[in-house]
Amino acid sequence: MSEINRSRLLWAGFMAILAAGVGFAIRGGIFDNWAGEYGFTGAQLGAIGGAGFSGFCFGIIIGGVVVDKIGYGKLVLLALACHVLSAFVTFAAGGDSAYAFLFWGMFIFAYANGTLEAVANPLIATLYPESRTHYLNILHASWPAGMIIGAVIGWVLDDKFGVPWKYQLAIYLVPTVIYGIMFLGQKYPKSEASEKGLGLGDMMKDVGILGGLVICYLLSLFLSTLGVSFLSPTVSYIVAFIILVAIGYITKFSMGSILLFILFVAHALVGAVELGTDGWVQNITGNILTSEQGKILFVWTSTIMFALRFSAEFIETRLKLSPVGILLVCSILAFIGLNMAAGMTSFLGAMLALGIYAVGKTFFWPTMLAVAGDRYPHTGAVAMSIMGGIGMLSAGLLGSPGLGFAKDHYSGRALEEANPAIYQVVKADAPSSFLWLGTTGLDGTKLSEAQGRVTEGKAIPGDNDIVAASIEGDRKTLRADAYIPLTMAVIYLGIMLYFKSIGGYRRVAIEETS
Repeated sequence: MSEINRSRLLWAGFMAILAAGVGFAIRGGIFDNWAGEYGFTGAQLGAIGGAGFSGFCFGIIIGGVVVDKIGYGKLVLLALACHVLSAFVTFAAGGDSAYAFLFWGMFIFAYANGTLEAVANPLIATLYPESRTHYLNILHASWPAGMIIGAVIGWVLDDKFGVPWKYQLAIYLVPTVIYGIMFLGQKYPKSEASEKGLGLGDMMKDVGILGGLVICYLLSLFLSTLGVSFLSPTVSYIVAFIILVAIGYITKFSMGSILLFILFVAHALVGAVELGTDGWVQNITGNILTSEQGKILFVWTSTIMFALRFSAEFIETRLKLSPVGILLVCSILAFIGLNMAAGMTSFLGAMLALGIYAVGKTFFWPTMLAVAGDRYPHTGAVAMSIMGGIGMLSAGLLGSPGLGFAKDHYSGRALEEANPAIYQVVKADAPSSFLWLGTTGLDGTKLSEAQGRVTEGKAIPGDNDIVAASIEGDRKTLRADAYIPLTMAVIYLGIMLYFKSIGGYRRVAIEETS
C-alpha cells in the first residue's frame, strides 16, 4: 500500500459525496419552485425527491458487488457520466412531461451518487482499518458540507436574485468535475476479503436470506411505484422473490447473520429519518417560519453535522462510547429534537430544537457503516454497499414519500375541519397514496398562491385558513417522524445488550466468525 496515496483518495471520496450533497440541498430548496410551476402535490414532490434516493440503491448495490472485480476507477468514470446525463434529463423538464423528466433526472443523479459510495465506503474502510468509525465519519462530513454549500447557493440565487431553478441545480456539476480530476490516475487497494480470494458467494453468506428479504421488499416497492403497467404489485413481488431465490442460490441458501439483518432494518430507519427528513425539513421550517429562515436553519443543522463528524474518534476513545453506544445516544437526541421542532414558534426555538436533532442524526450513517465493516470484514464491499443501498432506498420509498403523504394528510384534515368550503376549493384533484394508505391533500399551486398573498398582505377570505392548515400539517408530520428514531433507540439498546452478553463490542478479524 506504499504506492497508494491514502490522503488523496480520502479527499477525492470526500469531494465526490460533497457533489451529491450540493445537488441534494439545491433540489430541496427548489421544491416550492416545482410546486408553483407545475402544480405538484406534496406526494408528487415526495416521489420526485424519493427518486433522488431510489436510484442510489441500484448504484451502490450493483457497484458494491462488482467493485472488487472491475476496480474503483471504472466505477468513478461511470458515475461521472451519469452525473452529466442527469443534468440533461432534468433540464428537459417542461409541460405535461415535467414530472417524468424530473423523476428520472433525479433517479440518474442518485444512481451516480450510489456508484460513488460503492467506491468510497469500502475504499476508506480498507485504507483505514484501524479507525473505521473516525475516517468514515470524516468521509461523510462531506455530505453536510455539500448541503451547506447547496443551501447557501439556493438562498442567494433563489431568494435574493430569483435565478431560474435550472441554473441553480447545474452548480453541482462543479464539484463533479473536481472529484473526477482528484480520482484521475490514482492507484487503489483491494478489500481484505478480495485479498483473501473470497468469491461473491462467500462475501454474501452473512447477508443470506434474511438480508435478502430486506433488500427484496424495498425493491418490490420500488418496482410497483414506477407507473409501468406490466409492473403491478403482484408482478413486482414475483420479481423480488426471484431475486431472493438468486441470493439464496449464490449463498447456498444461507439464512445469514441475524445481527446483520437487524442492522439492515435499523439502517432502513436511518435512511427514512435522516435523509427523508433532510429532504423536507427546509420546506417545512420555511413554511412554519419564513423561507429565508428555513434555509438558515438548514445551513445551521448541516454545519453542526459537518463539525461533529470530525470528532467521532474523540467520542469513541475519550468518552468511552462504543459505535453502538453512539448510535443509541444519537437516536434519543433525534427523537427529542424532532418533537421539540414540531412545537417551534420562533427562530431561536427552532435553532435549539433542530440543533438537538442535528447532533442526533450526525453519526447515524457513517457509524452504521463502520459497525458493518468492523463486524463483517469478510463481506468485503458487499455488506456496506447493501446497507447504504437499503438506507437510500428506504429514504426514497418510505421517508420522503411518507413525509409528503403525512403533510398532505394532516394539512388536508386541518383545513377540512377549519373551513370545509375552502377545502373543497383548494384540495388536490387527485388523492395521494402511500403504501396501503390514501388521503387528499392541498393543491400545490393554490397553496403557493395563498401563501404568496398572505406574505404580501393581500390575503383574500380563506387564505389564512389555508396557510394555518399547511403549518399544522407540518407540525404533525414532525411529531410522526419522531417515532422513527424512538424505534431505532430500542433496536440499538437491544444490540448493546447483545454485545454486553458476549464480552463487549470489538472489531472482528477476517479469520473469525461474528
